[in-house]
Amino acid sequence: MTKVAIIGAAGYTGGELIRVIKDHPNISEFFAISESNGGKRISSVHEDVLDLDGKVFDDKFNPKNVDVVFLCGGHGDSNNLMKKHGLNINEVRIIDLSQDFRHKENSNGFIYGLSEVFRSEIITAKAVANPGCFATAIQLSLAPLAKLKKLNPDIHITAITGSTGAGQKPQATTHYSWRSNNISVYKPFEHQHLKEINETLSTLSNGDIGKMLFVPVRGPFTRGIISSIHLKIEDGLDFINSYYKEFYKGCKFVHVTDSEVHLKQVINTNNAVMSIRKHDEYVHITCCIDNLLKGASGQAVQNMNLMLGLEENAGLNLKSVYF
Repeated sequence: MTKVAIIGAAGYTGGELIRVIKDHPNISEFFAISESNGGKRISSVHEDVLDLDGKVFDDKFNPKNVDVVFLCGGHGDSNNLMKKHGLNINEVRIIDLSQDFRHKENSNGFIYGLSEVFRSEIITAKAVANPGCFATAIQLSLAPLAKLKKLNPDIHITAITGSTGAGQKPQATTHYSWRSNNISVYKPFEHQHLKEINETLSTLSNGDIGKMLFVPVRGPFTRGIISSIHLKIEDGLDFINSYYKEFYKGCKFVHVTDSEVHLKQVINTNNAVMSIRKHDEYVHITCCIDNLLKGASGQAVQNMNLMLGLEENAGLNLKSVYF
């Protein structure tokens, strides 16, 4: 049985990890670490986990007493958190949910954790850098075409995300009065996830990719991402669909469907569902994920399962919130 620690357990991704970890069949104990909430009941912060009413946040733990540590701090905090808690990737497995180790030049021994694409590397990894939420939806949508070296023309991407993608700290653009019944574009063509997207797709295609024209959108809902991608491809729809289904054959969480897709299929799950259409010379790929699960905490648990040799879907057979 496995013991884990979640550093930064009071935030959105930390809370989602607690919700999954507490019912994971292979985890015997977890430590929820929060410096600002040490000693407080977990259910006083995450008010839905009523079955943890007696369990409290800790402000420290002994790394020798755990098998896996999840880092859920802010971007730029991971190195400091590792030093503060005495973490070494040669002594304990670490999964970082920030962007600090996602890029090749500052990976520091962390393997990029896009579960379906880098499975063999993750299985033997000591440390994993969990992908970003937009990056997960977009990379899963384009990975098969990258493998076929079909990403030569410009790639047009529009993706809309829920307010939880901005984190728990209040901001003007996450305030209910501003976000409700509202929609806005932000960071067009320069979103920070573009770098990891380009690195992954370049790796798969040996550097042969076109320009990513990415327009992120803030949506008037709390969770979920729907990405819409189109680019020119000569191949027919039947070939593309067949290749996608073969590429993701055996993947428990990626579903290529012939029907239209929507967010309610994936909210509160670790699934990614996508559909592919052809319009004249353009292929159009739509993908939906839950940004807090497949785009963050769920994929982190999936990576933990791979690293520990557990069933890949252990603890992740979650019910979607359809109505």
